[in-house]
Amino acid sequence: GDYASSAALRMAGVFRTAPIKIAEAVAGRISAPGLIASASAAMPGFVNVSLEPGWLAAQVDAVREAGDRFGATRTGAGERVQVEFVSVNPTGPLHVGHARGAVIGSGLAAILEAAGYDVEREYYVNDAGTQMDLFARSVHALYLRELGREARVPEDGYGGAYVADLAAEIAAEQGDAIARMPAEGAVAEVRAIALSKMLGAIRADLEAVGVEMDVWFSESSLFADGCYEHVKGILAEGGLLTRRDGALWFASTALGEDKDNVIERSSGEPTYFASDIAYHYDKLARRGFDTAIDVWGADHQGHIPRMKAVVSALGMDPERLRFIVTQMVSLRRGAETVKVSKRSGELVTLREFAGEVGPDACRFFFLSRSPESQMEFDIELAARESSDNPVYYVQYAHARISSILRLARERGIDFEAGDCSLLGDEAELALIRKILELPELIDDMAARLEPHHLPHYSGELATAFHLFYQRCRVVSAEPGEMGTTMARLKLVDASRIALARCLGLMGVRAPERM
Repeated sequence: GDYASSAALRMAGVFRTAPIKIAEAVAGRISAPGLIASASAAMPGFVNVSLEPGWLAAQVDAVREAGDRFGATRTGAGERVQVEFVSVNPTGPLHVGHARGAVIGSGLAAILEAAGYDVEREYYVNDAGTQMDLFARSVHALYLRELGREARVPEDGYGGAYVADLAAEIAAEQGDAIARMPAEGAVAEVRAIALSKMLGAIRADLEAVGVEMDVWFSESSLFADGCYEHVKGILAEGGLLTRRDGALWFASTALGEDKDNVIERSSGEPTYFASDIAYHYDKLARRGFDTAIDVWGADHQGHIPRMKAVVSALGMDPERLRFIVTQMVSLRRGAETVKVSKRSGELVTLREFAGEVGPDACRFFFLSRSPESQMEFDIELAARESSDNPVYYVQYAHARISSILRLARERGIDFEAGDCSLLGDEAELALIRKILELPELIDDMAARLEPHHLPHYSGELATAFHLFYQRCRVVSAEPGEMGTTMARLKLVDASRIALARCLGLMGVRAPERM
């Protein structure tokens, strides 16, 4: 059937009746003339429903009428959702490991929008705290060295060619103007310039894989505008802050956690957890997102329970905060493992990686695996121009569709008046069925936060089209077959719409020629 239900199997215990008997009773009462062709029972107790071929054929016109909005639903009803992803410290360039979260976050955001949600994409800029201070002091020291002055890079500071390049760039632009400032003022000036340049580089890295953010949110703003102090007050009033050994602790154990967590060190400096508390309060309470989705790396897995606990302690439903945790990525070329290190001379940065495999393959491959699974990215396969490469296979299907429609235009065939009721071949109906899965799939992916189903579906859709194309001659020169030609061209056009929609949601190009 087109649809199957296992309800009878689950009801058997309640009714103390064999599942197949219940299934037969249910199937016998299903009737929707013009929509459902048949309903039948199947062992051990399934109810199978088959749709009317005439109804299926009529949906081709509905798909074409929807156009590039096909697949969109109103399920989200305008609910405000924030997707925060990547959010790497602006102390270095993005590397290959960050690409997975970047692609998954942007792909999910597009799917949520298609499901009717009001979505905002956000990068949380960690521009406060120890690491940013170390980075600024490291760049400042190297800047002074560029000017021929003695300077010591902090012991735990940042090195690497990109830091030296950044310092040299600042020296070339500023000369000794910063060096003539008082020490702390000079570091602050270097910090502001370095931060701006690093964020510019990160933006360029993300653009290389087709990722754009709506908001770049500053961590330091949480302290500047009083949000952190306000949140501290709420927790203190709830008796959830304690001071031990000079540090300020959030009493997580009072909420069922296995240990308390420091939010301010004995020096008075807030921890990353303190910033996270204020940041999530800002998302859910101050900015009023109905749901906040965090896309985190595997190293943050253990932070989820305490974030849920603190959101609850702040008087908000912890279910409004949802997480996607992405696992590590390893690279290979065919059978050879690629070491992601600078010494190996292999790919390191996201931009270098995208430059080799291309943004389309990068996005398609990273979206094609569930986030929680370990991923091995085959660079050789991603660059291959053959049906073995899944993104090439799907894009080729779109290009073939475009060539068929071009041929029809060249022959002057106007298929707008085509009669879709002439579509009845099993390959035609199978293709229509596959096209019609898209709206349901979009809703399901949005509900489960699982964008990885889209690449698989697009591959199945491409296969359904190829099978149809092999079995059914589309453009015929025979005058007596013009009716069938026009109907099939409508189906080809509906396939183009559905396939382009899939590729668009994935952020992958839909080429008209290959």
